[in-house]
Amino acid sequence: MSTDYNENISSALGILRREIPALHRLLKLGDPEELRPWEHMIDGKLMPRLEPDFPLTCAICGGGSSGKSTLFNTLAGEKLSPTGGKAGINRRVLIAAHPAFAEKPAFLHNLYQPFGCDPTALSDKDQLTSPGDPVYTLASSVSPHIILLDTPDFDTGAKGVYANRALARQSLETADLLIYIFTNSNYNNRDNTDFISEMLTGIGTRQCMLIYRVYPGFSDADVTEHAMTVAENIYGTTATDNVLGIYRADEDNAVAAGTALMSIKPVRNETLSFPDALARIEPRRIRMALFSSILNDVLARAAGINVQAVAARHSLSVYVDALQAAQSRCVQEALSHFPMDRVMKRFAEIWLTTDPAHIRFLRKTGRIVETPVRWAVKSMRWIKSAGGPAPATPADTDADADLKIDLISAANRMFAHAVGTKVVVSLPTDDPVAQRMCHAMGQVSSPDAATQSEGFDTAIDQNGITEFSISAHPVLEALQTRLQTTDWKAGLQRILSERASLMTMTAGMEAELKTLADEFRRKMGILDQIQQTFSAMLNVLPATAAVTYILATGDPVGAAGIKVKLAGLFGLKDLYALVAIPATAGVKQADIKQLETMLGPIAETWLNTKMQTVQRLFEQLITGPIIAEGGTVINTAEDHIERINTCLQSLKGAAPC
Repeated sequence: MSTDYNENISSALGILRREIPALHRLLKLGDPEELRPWEHMIDGKLMPRLEPDFPLTCAICGGGSSGKSTLFNTLAGEKLSPTGGKAGINRRVLIAAHPAFAEKPAFLHNLYQPFGCDPTALSDKDQLTSPGDPVYTLASSVSPHIILLDTPDFDTGAKGVYANRALARQSLETADLLIYIFTNSNYNNRDNTDFISEMLTGIGTRQCMLIYRVYPGFSDADVTEHAMTVAENIYGTTATDNVLGIYRADEDNAVAAGTALMSIKPVRNETLSFPDALARIEPRRIRMALFSSILNDVLARAAGINVQAVAARHSLSVYVDALQAAQSRCVQEALSHFPMDRVMKRFAEIWLTTDPAHIRFLRKTGRIVETPVRWAVKSMRWIKSAGGPAPATPADTDADADLKIDLISAANRMFAHAVGTKVVVSLPTDDPVAQRMCHAMGQVSSPDAATQSEGFDTAIDQNGITEFSISAHPVLEALQTRLQTTDWKAGLQRILSERASLMTMTAGMEAELKTLADEFRRKMGILDQIQQTFSAMLNVLPATAAVTYILATGDPVGAAGIKVKLAGLFGLKDLYALVAIPATAGVKQADIKQLETMLGPIAETWLNTKMQTVQRLFEQLITGPIIAEGGTVINTAEDHIERINTCLQSLKGAAPC
């Protein structure tokens, strides 16, 4: 491979190596341990080993007392690893290589990178009998084109708890070629072969050579039959393609006593001795084939995780939208009873006190002003004498009590939404938020991500309303738990302490009403200003009866009263205040249109301000951290996904031939 080729692959793999685990953690896609083999394959088989002259790494493995260390010493040409009849005597990986490799820059670093530790030379064979990091030894008797790994027993232990399996896993994931030695007592041990199968075929497919330590009386046919059972348990239907040779090592007392090396003989159609067969293996060919299969599997796994992440991101987006829509509903419910006449009175006061001097003079003469105006002005004399809003009345007290009940009910409902396992909310089907949620749910329910759609449910009624039932997302579980453990009673009291500000005029609201009065006056002709029919209507309304309203989603066509289009809350784009005018208000039918023109901006300003106040309280004390974290994760995940897609595109067809 060319240098540019190596650098391009290395760069893209490096990005994937960072991005995939980060995305996996960010979206809580599962147990991080599930990614370890994938990470090890990149770290140990792809990143440091792109150069074709890196030696072939052969891991010798097998069950307890199968003769691994004896085989290791035989292939190394000298007794480097302790042997004995006790299973599990060796607790470390021993690496043997030709001294020539030690002279190559970064060789030892690359060799040890999959193990996550610094290179350590073997100083005493007793090191191998205690747990620890792998150690290496250099021996000129080792073939110059291979590296040998003597691995600890991977079946020492019981009931699924094995002392050396983690070390054996690292060794097998590091190896290019597996040399598996087994005996008559464990050749059909499925726990052993299942473990090896996971290592050899889980990510990429590595080939192996089989050595059967057997009694001399076994025929070659028996050896072949048992060996193929092992091969099929490991590789399934591809056993013949991936087993490079079957050999036998007959039992020998001298070998068992440690006074002789193992004699390895070919069976089946093999004609080469085991050392010659190893020497014939072309490191470049087997490594490129292994590299290709591992790279393809690594990319397939990365693509699968990316698809899973896209679905999880959509799921999170739907949940955050549902929570915000539920909050909008709760804000709406919190303002179910509200003293609309209060703002009308204050606007009338502002209107009259800001009249130009000549209008006030003409009004006093009574020569032009209509009778309704005289009545209205008379009814408003308390404003001028008091110089401010009227004192509280029984109606004000009732409004405060109603507001308290509504706030408690809405806040408790919002709290339940925020800490619950599901959010259930109804939205107009044609609302942009509802449509966005349905689209995202469709993406999650695509064939590639079908398992992600279990937390969704929708139902559409005949009135064009869609009910969403959305499960909480694991990304936000910690924040939900934190909220659940807060002193909610104190939070509720904090919300109730703000109700006075909901009932009163703020400085900002005063300024907005003043601006509305100025704008409306500019639109009126001079005759209209003088006649002041508009002023009459302003004063009659609050003087005769309270103005009531309801909040509704969708245009309330045909409803009695004046429709006021409000600034839509999240998920409630068509939010209206339907203001009911009492029949006794004395308003002429001909003046209704002008009243609607005036009342709309006033109600809109008042109600929008109060809705924003309630929403701010809910976000401050309930939903804010959850919504903010959800938005941050959604945006961050999108960046990760985009970078991963770019890398996957750049690596298409990158596997060498």
